[in-house]
Amino acid sequence: MCGIVGYVGNRKVTPVLVNGLRRLEYRGYDSAGIAGYRSGQLRVYKAAGRLANLEQRIDGEGVVERCGIGHTRWATHGSPSDSNAHPHTDCTGNFAVVHNGIIENNGELRQWLQDNGHAFHSETDTEVIPHLIEHYYEGNPIAAVKKAVQRLKGSYAIAVISREQPNQLIAVRQDSPLIIGLGETENFLASDIPAVLEYTRSVYILEDGEIAVVTPDRVEVYTVDGEPVLKKLFKVEWDPAMAEKEGYEHFMLKEIHEQPRAVRETMRGRIDPNTGLVNLEELSLTASRIQAIDKVVLIAAGTAFHAGLIGKSLIEKLARIPVMAEVASEFRYMDPMVDDKTLALVISQSGETADTLAGLREAKRRGAHTLAITNVLGSSAAREADDVIYTWAGPEIAVASTKAYTAQLVVMYLLALHLAVSKSRIRSDYARNIVSQMQQLDDWIKCVFVAHEERIREYAQRWTNKGHVFFIGRGADSYSALEGQLKLKEISYIHAEALAAGELKHGTLALIEDGVPVVALATQHALLDKMISNMREVKTRGAELLAIAAAGSEQMKQITSDVIFLPKADDLLMPILSAIPLQLLAYYAAIARGCDVDKPRNLAKSVTVE
Repeated sequence: MCGIVGYVGNRKVTPVLVNGLRRLEYRGYDSAGIAGYRSGQLRVYKAAGRLANLEQRIDGEGVVERCGIGHTRWATHGSPSDSNAHPHTDCTGNFAVVHNGIIENNGELRQWLQDNGHAFHSETDTEVIPHLIEHYYEGNPIAAVKKAVQRLKGSYAIAVISREQPNQLIAVRQDSPLIIGLGETENFLASDIPAVLEYTRSVYILEDGEIAVVTPDRVEVYTVDGEPVLKKLFKVEWDPAMAEKEGYEHFMLKEIHEQPRAVRETMRGRIDPNTGLVNLEELSLTASRIQAIDKVVLIAAGTAFHAGLIGKSLIEKLARIPVMAEVASEFRYMDPMVDDKTLALVISQSGETADTLAGLREAKRRGAHTLAITNVLGSSAAREADDVIYTWAGPEIAVASTKAYTAQLVVMYLLALHLAVSKSRIRSDYARNIVSQMQQLDDWIKCVFVAHEERIREYAQRWTNKGHVFFIGRGADSYSALEGQLKLKEISYIHAEALAAGELKHGTLALIEDGVPVVALATQHALLDKMISNMREVKTRGAELLAIAAAGSEQMKQITSDVIFLPKADDLLMPILSAIPLQLLAYYAAIARGCDVDKPRNLAKSVTVE
């Protein structure tokens, strides 16, 4: 979720680019850079850290003529550093490129380009793009860009400038957003609308597979095959603060709706297209090392711990390895049974959670092979663990985690399948079936939004004056219930409790009376009869019952009229789908109660102290 800006026109370029990047800071970044023209030359300025570092590097000199591009980077390939910051150039210095996304075949292209004499100066996947353009350049930069992008696999939003065409921007989009702002004798390019709002409210929104050629007087859009595209003008009516949220009222709602992309991006490049199986080549874990693992310990806190609980059920079911899931703040004080045959998984969105890092260090001290699951490249967890799997959710702004949680779940599925196949615990055709369904998750999540979001909003409004809400489930649903109750209480301040439904009779049933809301997760078919019995128990005692079930579970309608039917997937995958209505319930309940959704009281995004 990096930020791209571009400008072509008669203004001084540097202030436009820096101002645009500043308006994109909310997206998160670890370095920044700009490129453009000065005295007939293509100049590049970039710096790790905040925008102030870049401005100091420019020091009043910078790009002042005609056309330029800028970028704030959220590291994916290569650590945050000056050399890895964008823009990147080719060997001749003719082309400068900024890029959002992930180039999956980066390694293959880099090797091919090096074999053809190209020299690289960064660790990034992006740097292959200017070298590809250079390779195909025969005097027409547009033709060279078209040929270059045909070699790319993955997601990308790309902006290109050429020393030989100082009044021209070229932009390409595939799975990463790009917009063009329209002015008079000037035009703008950005990854998000806020970057251009100071200058224009008229924009084109590029679609996947479109290439735009932008000059001060014209914007021409083509398909990758060269067919012209007639773009519809979009008039922005949002204020600047709302524009940062892309029209959503809060960052949390925006991030809930970004989950199809987060799920898709986290899987990208981790499915072998030839075998249809999981490919985690980023891990150093050898087959023999996996065979030697006799125990897994999961260490995490809060939402990440709930993802770990679901991971525990997956690894035990698929790979048949015993798993301990431990709250990070307790782990190092419990004299854990960890040794050199243990795989220690630490899960942290930020990679800086203090208790989780302490658990990682304790597990490592005892000889375990440590594997971090984190959203931040170069974080402490990523640096200190023996292995790391990144979730490509992009930065989360809201305190309550949503897209990072589902991305963590995706990694847990990938890892569980990888371990299971490596240990020959499951058949390859079964693994392929699960992987195939995982590749449909983004579309299924979109279906949940379309089918149920408005109903969920109406339902949550009933909770405005409720003091208590209970969440129940069995099997993996009991872990999803834990995440549901956490989301509700952290942003709406309603007391919420989650428990395995079979535990109702052991105390909690005494609290169920007329009008008490109960959310029942019933997505696990093997446990459905038992779950229905528990639902009847709370319904009989006057509970306002909301059921979340898989499509086809028609028995639900006989118990309650309030049912959210999720797309029918394998039971293993239902925790990802059930997370969506639980997040929406919490969000709309908090809205109904007038709470500060993005910044709940007393809470911080990353808990970096014990």
